Amino acid sequence: MDNTDIEDMFQSLGPVTIKRMFGGKGIYHMGRILALEVGDEILLKADDVSAAEFEAAGARRWAYEGKKGKVINMPYWSVPDDAFDDPDIMARWVGLAYAAALRSDK
Repeated sequence: MDNTDIEDMFQSLGPVTIKRMFGGKGIYHMGRILALEVGDEILLKADDVSAAEFEAAGARRWAYEGKKGKVINMPYWSVPDDAFDDPDIMARWVGLAYAAALRSDK
């Protein structure tokens, strides 16, 4: 996904900074990471407060296989499908991701 498309997705927050990382991109707003782009997919940050909403909307949690086959769950979730067709719905999910970023100490 190119940077212009990413910026459009997050326009409801205002300017975002996009940095290359882990073979993908980190997406930041006001110095806080709130999303990743991995394999042309945007993954939004969630936490204990918001993860259930992502799950209920059919989003998938990003996980990878670590050492010795252990599955590592990351605090990032796919964007719910209906958000791609409606800027207001996208703004809601992006806002939840930024709220999770603000609550995070990372």
